[in-house]
Amino acid sequence: MGLTIAEKILGKASGNKNVTAGDYVTARPDFVMCHESAAGVYLRMMEAGIDKVWDKDKIVILFDHFTPAPNERSAGIHKMIREFVRTFEIKHFYGENAGICHQAMAELGFVAPGRFIVGADSHTTTYGAFGCASTGLGFTEIAYIFFTGELWFKVPETIRFNIFGEPDRYVMGKDIILYIAGIHSSEVAQYKSVEFSGPAAEQLPLSSKMTMANMSVEIGAKFGFFECDDKTTQFLNGRVKGDYEPLSPDADANYEASYDIDINGLVPQIAVHPNVDNVVPVSELDDVVIHQAYLGSCTNGRLEDIRAAAQILKGKKISKDVRLIVVPASYEVYKDAMKEGLLEIIIDAGGLINHPSCGACMGSHSGILTSGESCVSTTNRNFVGRMGSPESKIYLANPYVVAASAVAGKIVHPDDV
Repeated sequence: MGLTIAEKILGKASGNKNVTAGDYVTARPDFVMCHESAAGVYLRMMEAGIDKVWDKDKIVILFDHFTPAPNERSAGIHKMIREFVRTFEIKHFYGENAGICHQAMAELGFVAPGRFIVGADSHTTTYGAFGCASTGLGFTEIAYIFFTGELWFKVPETIRFNIFGEPDRYVMGKDIILYIAGIHSSEVAQYKSVEFSGPAAEQLPLSSKMTMANMSVEIGAKFGFFECDDKTTQFLNGRVKGDYEPLSPDADANYEASYDIDINGLVPQIAVHPNVDNVVPVSELDDVVIHQAYLGSCTNGRLEDIRAAAQILKGKKISKDVRLIVVPASYEVYKDAMKEGLLEIIIDAGGLINHPSCGACMGSHSGILTSGESCVSTTNRNFVGRMGSPESKIYLANPYVVAASAVAGKIVHPDDV
C-alpha cells in the first residue's frame, strides 16, 4: 500500500520511511516557530530548569500578535522574549520587522516542500500550501522541542478533497474552504491530515492555497496539504534556506475518506456568526448592516487579497457608517502593494492602512468591536468575543466581499457595487 504526504514526511522526520496512519513516531522538525508565544515557552523552560536549546539555528521568533505593544503587559512580553533571544543566542529573530508569522515564514525561506515545521500557533497549518507538513503545538510541547529537538506524534489518517468545477468570478480559496466547512462541518478532519487535490485546486493561486491550508485547522485538521507545483517553486526560488525535497502521495495511498467538492457556479460564501461552519451564499443574507470591514490576518492579507479589494474600491467611497481597515500580512506585501498603488486606492476610498500585525483578528488592538457592532472580515474565526465585545458579531468573507460591503454599508455580493 502506498503512502500519503503526511505519512511520507513524518516517516522522513522520524527516520522510519515505513510509517502508516495510527503509528506513533518521534519526529524532529526542520524548524520551530514562535511569535509572542515564545514568552509562554520561555516560562515553561524556566519552570523546568532548562538552560539550553537543542539548535539555535532552527528556532524562528518574531512579533505579530501585540505589535507595536498596545499596553504595558504586551511590552513586558516583548521584553521577556528579547531576553530569551539574547540568553540562548537565537539567530532567527525578526522582532516587529517581518510581519505576520505565517506569511513571513514563507517569505524568509523557512518553509519548503517536504519539510516538517511546528509552531506555537494553531494556524501553522498554512505552510501546507507549499507541501510542507506543519502544525501548531502548545507551550509545553514547544518547550520540550526547544530542549530536545524532537517530540512524539501520532501519524494521522488522511482525508482527500477532490475539488473541480468553474466558480463565480469573485470566488477565492476562502470561499472554497468555507464551502467545505459548511458541507462537512468544522469537525470533519479532527486530528486528520487533509489533501486538497483536483483540477480546481491545481489552478488556484498560491495565495488561495495558503488561505485554505491556513483554515484547514478550522475543520480540525492536523495538516492541510497542496502538492508542490510551478507556482510553489516560482515563489520559493531565491528564498529557501537550504535544500528541500517535494513529496507527493502515492497513487495507491490509503485514505480514510475522499470527498468530491463541486464548485461549479459557486458564489462567494459567508460564515455567519458565531461558527465557522455556519456557511451560506452571500445572496442569502438580507440587509446585514456592518460597522467595520476588516481585510487582513494570516488568512487573507496577501498581495492578491489587497488587489482584489482595490479592484472593487477603485473610484468609489466607502459608506460613511463603515470603517474599512486593511492590514498587509507582511512588510514585503506592504511595500509591493504600495508600489502598485493599491494602498492609495484604498486610502482614497476612505480606508485605513495598518502596519502588518494580527491586530483585531485575535482581539488585541487595531479594530476592536464594541457592543452591538458587526464586522465583515477576511479573518479565520468568528467566535463570540473574537474581535472584542462578546455582544458584537463577525461574518467571515473573501476580500472582494469585504470591500464591496464597505462601500454598501451592508454585506453584499461584489456585483452589487
